Order: sequence, then structure tokens, then C-alpha cells
Amino acid sequence: MNEQLEPDAITRPADRPPLVIRHVEAIPVALPLKKPVKMAGVAIAHAENVLVRIEAADGTVGWGEAASAPTMTGDTQGGLVAAVRHLAPLLVGQDGWTRSQLLARLHGALMGNTGAHSAIEMALLDLAGRASGLPLSALVGGAARGCVAPMWLLGNSTVERDVAEAQAKTAEGFHFFKLKVATKPLEQDIAATHAVRDALGPAVPLCADANCGFALAAAQRYVEATREAGLLFLEQPLGATDLAGLETLARASSVAIGADEGIHSLADIEAHARCGVRGLSLKLIKLGGFGAAIEAAAPCERLGLAINVAAKIAESSIASAAAVHLACALPSTDWGVSLTHFYLAEDIVRRPLPLRDGLVSPPSGPGLGVDVDEAAVARLRVT
Repeated sequence: MNEQLEPDAITRPADRPPLVIRHVEAIPVALPLKKPVKMAGVAIAHAENVLVRIEAADGTVGWGEAASAPTMTGDTQGGLVAAVRHLAPLLVGQDGWTRSQLLARLHGALMGNTGAHSAIEMALLDLAGRASGLPLSALVGGAARGCVAPMWLLGNSTVERDVAEAQAKTAEGFHFFKLKVATKPLEQDIAATHAVRDALGPAVPLCADANCGFALAAAQRYVEATREAGLLFLEQPLGATDLAGLETLARASSVAIGADEGIHSLADIEAHARCGVRGLSLKLIKLGGFGAAIEAAAPCERLGLAINVAAKIAESSIASAAAVHLACALPSTDWGVSLTHFYLAEDIVRRPLPLRDGLVSPPSGPGLGVDVDEAAVARLRVT
């Protein structure tokens, strides 16, 4: 890697010298949740994430983040750390302004490992944004909107707790909700859906997410029994590879069926569209970063698929800021935005992204726009 690379014209100011990368660090952290989040098959009390810290020779620092997701991306926390450390030598000594060419080389050096590639790209974008004074959305094509409406995830052990939490979060300003299903007995899931809808009223968007937890017959029963609840969509009801079952369900369902765990590439988008899904969830860690996520929006628009932009449970305001920048840059986010820093008992930025009037705006500063608290990172670091 000794040859000179051309700087990215959209990023590098004409009068700036090379942004030489001098250090790349993978930092495993355990972020405590306010309360465990229950999804199909698992309850999560701590988020096992990896931060990427890239420092330039002039002292500028960029941050990235990826959540471990062994059942979604194959990435464990240890695997993410190993992947970032494997790629780090390809970055050290290089010009951070040559981001697109660096990313191509990283992908050439390590297949898969989408979480690690995403976190590194996020850190490179943050680095370039901070050095150039531009917000991250400006580096990926510009913002189509100035704010997004995040949804609150409901996933309690009882119907009553789901209703109480929905009412409490409505009072706090949330106006969009997602109910985790396939976590209770089926009839309780159905009862919770109707009870939450009754508590929210007919106008508040409500969707459900099974996280691959239903069998086909259960999904069919759930869809039919909750018809009057007016769900915006039911996300990933069946296993990620069960496209035949998904098509059987989607073609007959009165509720829009969405895909999440099954979407890892542009080919997956096409395949799921042929099955009759009407929207999908884009996650940076699944697709491998901003470039891939923005590229994925094009076939979604062509195929008439709605988009939900989502962070994994639970990412800090670093990754949530990235998700907001992405959501603001996409042509549309018909199915809302899932931001997960709200569920943390302790964040690692000094000013976590706030909710104002039911909306979250991208931070106004350069890059991601968040101020990382390195003392908090050190305290929550996994040693």
C-alpha cells in the first residue's frame, strides 16, 4: 500500500494536507440496559458492542460502532475485535481522505464481517467530517429531511406491562411503537397487540416484530387475529431463510409483511420482493456500512418497498447518530427509524441524542456530531 491514492473530492478541502491515519483501535464495551429487552429466544441485559477509534496524525479522531449479532450477522464481540485488528494495518499510514479506495481494499482483504466493515467506514466518515467541518450526511450525498420519528420497542413479559409502558412512553413524547412478538404464548401476543392498540388509539403507528420467532401457522393465526389492530407491518415473522413460507404468508396477508434478518445484500432485496414482502429493515451492520445501505435504497425505491432504518439492540449514541444521518439521507423511511440508545442505562457520549416533539434530528456538529466521553468508554470497556 505504498502507492498514492486520489483523495475523495467530496470530502477533502483543497487547502488541507493529507489526513494521515496513525492509530486504529478496536474497543469492546458492555453497555448496560435500563431493563432487559426480550426478543424471540433471548433476553438482553447488556449490549456487547465494539467501538472503532481512528486517530489521525494531527489529533483528529473518528468513531464507529457495531453491535455483536451472532444470530443475524455472525459477528460476536470477539470476532468484531479480531476483524478490526486484522484490517487496521491496512489503514495506518494512509490518507483518510482516500476513504472510498481504502474501503475497497479492506473489503478485498476480508470477506464478510459486515459489522467490522461498517464500524470502520463509520469511523472514517466521522474522521473526514470532523476534519472538513461537514456533517456525515453531507459526505454520503446530502440530507433529504431534517429529522426522523423514532419508534419505541415494547417487549415485556405481560400484556399489562406492555400497555403501561406504551402509555408512559407516549407521555414522554414517543409517537411510533413496535411490539416484540413471538416472546409470549401466541394468544397473549394477540391480546397484547389489541391492548396496546386500544391504549395508543387508532392514529399512532404500531408495528410488530417476531425476530424469526413464528412458525408459519402461528404467523398466519397472528396476522388474522390482529387484523383490526391496524398494524403498519409485521417484521420477519419466519426464519430468515424460509422464503417459501414467507411467500405463502405474504401473498395472503392483510398486513404488510417486512423482512429484516433475511436482508444482507441487494440480491436478498430482490428475492424478498418476489416473495411479496412490502418493506424491509436496513441495518448498517447487516449490509456492511453506509455505502451499501444507500445503494440498497435504490432497488427498494424501484420495487416499491418501504424502508425501516434500524440500529441493533442496543447501540450507543455513536451508532444511533449514524442511523439518523442515514435515515435523513435516504429518499424515504416509510416504516420509521429504530434508535436504540434510548434503552441504555449509560451512554458513552456526553449528550445522548434527545427526543424533541417525537422527533430526533441529526447532531449539528461535524461528522457524526456526537462528543464521545472517553472516560465512559474506558469504564465500560471489556478487559
